[in-house]
Amino acid sequence: MEQSTKHNNEVISQFTQQAVPFTKLSGHLDSLDLLIKMSAVNEKDTVLDVASGPGLVATAFAKVASHVECLDLTPAMLDQAKQQALTHNIANMSFREGDAMTLPYEDNSFDTVITRYSFHHFLKPEQVLLEMIRVCKPKGCVLVADVAIESKYSVTFNHIERLRDSSHVHALSIDELNRLFAQSNLKDCRKSEYTVNVELEQQLQASFPTPDDKIMIRKLITDDVGISATGFNPELIKGNVHYSYPISIYVGIK
Repeated sequence: MEQSTKHNNEVISQFTQQAVPFTKLSGHLDSLDLLIKMSAVNEKDTVLDVASGPGLVATAFAKVASHVECLDLTPAMLDQAKQQALTHNIANMSFREGDAMTLPYEDNSFDTVITRYSFHHFLKPEQVLLEMIRVCKPKGCVLVADVAIESKYSVTFNHIERLRDSSHVHALSIDELNRLFAQSNLKDCRKSEYTVNVELEQQLQASFPTPDDKIMIRKLITDDVGISATGFNPELIKGNVHYSYPISIYVGIK
């Protein structure tokens, strides 16, 4: 319990700082249509967005679904989600502060349960997936979209991400995510992938590593240009270093 509380405090600290910059990274708007398509959400569905962050995904789903509940641990992120709803004139979103490890909902509460870019922040992603399944209605959809790397890059990739964001725990490998869903008892599981491309300096500005860690991150990624040993596949474009996050989407039916 002490470890969980300490980690939650670190998440809140990091994402209170990141709340505004997070919404301005163009990559965070990528592939929202793909998430909606894979979930097959419709106008009758109630949706829970777990670890919803600034509400970018929830806002997109709210344009299709009957209602979307945003759940996040960080109040500053929920404030940004509320602002997203206001900006887009969306009235069918609600907001709740809570922990993904113990979702504050009854069994079988939502037609669709989703989360994006969150699993690498969880101490026990397997428990979060079980909680998502628990609160999903029978025949409902559970969707997880997150970084999924080849196992050979795991140590280096996670080291760099922990330098950049101290709330980062572990980006699951493709093999680990495949196993997690295979053991979940979800039916008709499907998978898709896409890539989020970022510019190194913009990403560092939206994060809050220590000055020394920022130097180390810049060196590790820049030195990997043309080598691709980190899993980030960095390249030089017009004098700037760009790199990418490989994202996998997993969908299953309860």
